Amino acid sequence: MSKKLIKSGVIVSVMTLVSRVLGLVRDIVIANVMGAGVMADVFLFANKIPNFFRRLFAEGAFAQAFVPVLSEYHTRDELGEGKGEAIKLDQTRQLIAQTSGTLGVIITLVTLFGMLASPLFVMLFGGGWFIDWFKNGPESVGGEKFTLAATLLKITFPYLWFISFTALAGAVLNTMGRFAVSAFTPVLLNIAIIIMAIFGADYTQSPAHALAWGVFLGGVIQFFFQIPFLYKAKVLVKPRWSWHSDGVIKIRKLIVPALFGVSVTQINLLLDTLIASFLITGSISWLYYADRLLEFPLGLFGIGIATVVLPSLSKLHSKNNPQEFSATLDWGIKVISLFGWPALAGLMVLAQPIIMVLFMRGEFSEADVLQVSMALFAYLSGLLSFMFIKVLAPGYYARQDTKTPVKIGIKAMVANMVFNVMLAPLFGYVGLAMATTLSATLNAWMLYRGLKISGVYHLSSATKLFIVKLMSAALIMAWVVYQLSAEFTVWLAMSVTEQIIQLIFCISLGGLSYFIVVFLLGVRLNDFSVKSEK
Repeated sequence: MSKKLIKSGVIVSVMTLVSRVLGLVRDIVIANVMGAGVMADVFLFANKIPNFFRRLFAEGAFAQAFVPVLSEYHTRDELGEGKGEAIKLDQTRQLIAQTSGTLGVIITLVTLFGMLASPLFVMLFGGGWFIDWFKNGPESVGGEKFTLAATLLKITFPYLWFISFTALAGAVLNTMGRFAVSAFTPVLLNIAIIIMAIFGADYTQSPAHALAWGVFLGGVIQFFFQIPFLYKAKVLVKPRWSWHSDGVIKIRKLIVPALFGVSVTQINLLLDTLIASFLITGSISWLYYADRLLEFPLGLFGIGIATVVLPSLSKLHSKNNPQEFSATLDWGIKVISLFGWPALAGLMVLAQPIIMVLFMRGEFSEADVLQVSMALFAYLSGLLSFMFIKVLAPGYYARQDTKTPVKIGIKAMVANMVFNVMLAPLFGYVGLAMATTLSATLNAWMLYRGLKISGVYHLSSATKLFIVKLMSAALIMAWVVYQLSAEFTVWLAMSVTEQIIQLIFCISLGGLSYFIVVFLLGVRLNDFSVKSEK
């Protein structure tokens, strides 16, 4: 199991790396075209709303409810007496047909409503813009944002329909052990947005409209890309409405609490957006760019490992193997820690140079670099918490326990709201980032505490010592990078080529020093094997 997990983890991480690199290229293009002004704020808002529902109906709650049930059905087929792949996949294919048909009807209705009611969504989540539009008319700054956001939402909302089926296909392929396809698929969205940002502005009303059409096009491409792989895996089936079938009923029971659990994080993000709409222009954009830099290590390691862990845990639970279940969670924590701590330390020290090299061109100014870096510092404080959540939450979902994470998530959401009210008036948009970090840390701690109390998983003394070693190595790496890095004013005086060379030099020597110290502290590859207690 250990070698299979490592192989799957490497595949997903490599594919995710490609996607994240292209994601950064996409954000570089967006920053160059629109900077952190009015159009950037509005496009990022219009992109966030369908992504909120995507987390509910696609990759978030749906996957957490669908994957354990699909794994259960797939395990039954594998253990069945039927001969031949067609017979072995019979129950699996039936569940996929029933689920895709039922999900399809719901998603279609939600998408149509979203397109028709786009001004309502802007009014709800962009309250500051709506109030300005209502008081001062469409020519005001807020009024302009409100009108443009309502238009862009009509273009981006259909992305929800396509990405929901893409996520379903990805969940199916992941459950069958074919992780590469779904890990690569987000690359196509980034390519579509990049192409439209560069070439689409001449054929649309504004760069913001071009980017919105890029989101739509990316959803279409991702949807059709998955189909040949489903056909090859013999799980491409005709969807059918089956609201009362056993499999769908089981998923429904799991998805209701999961919806609340996932919506906690997403509602927090939308609450941040709502509050940011009352703050100075650029607040939404600064938070976005900081979040994108945070998402690079989080997506590469946190989400990459979680993608592998959930199907593996689900199968282990189906086979009633609690020892290896716990060992697999421990493996995820160790891998997350190995890469998470140096990512945190390195980004803390090199935040401003990295933002400068990536974004400071075109409409993106030196002032924007400083503003984004402050939000990034706040987000980075919770990087490991965000990562641990990605690994610990599957410990509940794989056991088809979606209620406990919901209760924990609600507590974290309430805490986030309190933190927002306390910190936003004092620190503006940076306070919103700080509140997100604090609530995520609380969420991670409660998830771990729940697993420990229920006897599912606890950090052993060996694992705690292992994490302390990694933290020590990351601190030493941070000191090395700090000594190698120049002052902010010196970085500003460099040419782009000199900045890139200096940044690569700092990152390379920093990474080398980290792994040397890790090795000297006694960390070895066999520390990452999945060792279940006999």
